[in-house]
Amino acid sequence: MTKSPSPANADQPCPIIDAHSHLWLRQDTVVDGQPIRTLDRGRSLFFGEERQMLPPFMIDGKNSAEVFLANMDYAQVGGAVVVQEFIDGIQNDYLAEVEQRYPQRFVVCGMPEWRQPGFYEQSVQLADKGFRALALPGHRLPVDAAGNTTLGSEEMHRVAKMMEERGFIFSVCLADNPRQIAEMREIIEECPRLKVAIGHFGMPTENLWHDQILLARHTNVMVESGGITWLYNSEFYPFPTAMQRIREAADLVGIDHLMWGSDYPRTITAITYRMSYDFVRRSSLLTPDEQTAFLGLNAQRFYGFGKLPELPYIKNMSE
Repeated sequence: MTKSPSPANADQPCPIIDAHSHLWLRQDTVVDGQPIRTLDRGRSLFFGEERQMLPPFMIDGKNSAEVFLANMDYAQVGGAVVVQEFIDGIQNDYLAEVEQRYPQRFVVCGMPEWRQPGFYEQSVQLADKGFRALALPGHRLPVDAAGNTTLGSEEMHRVAKMMEERGFIFSVCLADNPRQIAEMREIIEECPRLKVAIGHFGMPTENLWHDQILLARHTNVMVESGGITWLYNSEFYPFPTAMQRIREAADLVGIDHLMWGSDYPRTITAITYRMSYDFVRRSSLLTPDEQTAFLGLNAQRFYGFGKLPELPYIKNMSE
C-alpha cells in the first residue's frame, strides 16, 4: 500500500493555488432526470447509486469553506478557485457568502441555469451581485441531434461579450465533442480579451484532449488540471501518466498557460489533499521553475489573487 508522502518541500517558497475546487452545504438537485442527494457519512445518492462523495469523517455531509480552509492550511495551499457543477446544485448564495468572509483565500464562480433560456439575464444579475467569474459545466449541457449545445447559442455569445466587457473569468469544462470544442473556440476568437480557464485538463483520457489544450494558444486562455488524479486514479500516486500529460501540454502551449487544480473534495476520498499536488513536486518532468509556475504563480496572475497567508509546515504525529 502506498504511504501518503511527507512533503518534498515543507517550507513553501512560492504560493500554491488550487484552480479547481467545489463547495456546498448540501447536495439536493436533479440532473438528467435523476436525483442527487446528500446522505450521511460523506455519502450521496448519485445517479441511482450510493457513492462516497466526501471523506467519511465529514459525517454531516457539509462540504464547507471552513473544512476546506483547514485542509488548505494543512497542505500549505494559500488560495483556491471555487467552480460549480450541476451535480452539486447551484450554490450562488453560499459562495457569495464564502468570498465575502474569506476574500483573500477564495475566488468563487457564479453559475446561472445554463440549461434553460434566460441565462443571460441571470448572468448579469450575478455580475451585479459582485461575482467576478462564471462557471460552466459544459460537459453536462444537453446536446441536440446535430451535436450542438447552448455554448454555441446567440445567448451564450451575449454572455461572453458581457463578461469580456466586465473583465470576468469564464471557467469551462468541455465534453469530448468536436462541435462543442469548436463552439468554445468561436467564443475565444470573438472575445479575445475574455479570460477563459479550461477545466479537467481538457480530459486527457479522451480522444480530443489535444484540441482542448490547443485552445490555450490564445493569449487569455489557461488550462487547469482539476480532477487529473481522478482521471488516473487506477494508477494511483504518483500518477506517472498524469505527469506525462502535464509535460506534453506544457510542450504544446507553454507552462505559463497551465495551472494546478485538485477537484476537491471528490478526489480526497482516495488521496490526501497534499498528495493532489505533491506528485508534481516529486516529478523530474517539470523543472523547479515550471513547478512553481504550474502550482501557483500562473493562477495568482490569472485570477488576481493578492497577498496570501504564510502557512508554515506542521509536522504530523507520524513524523
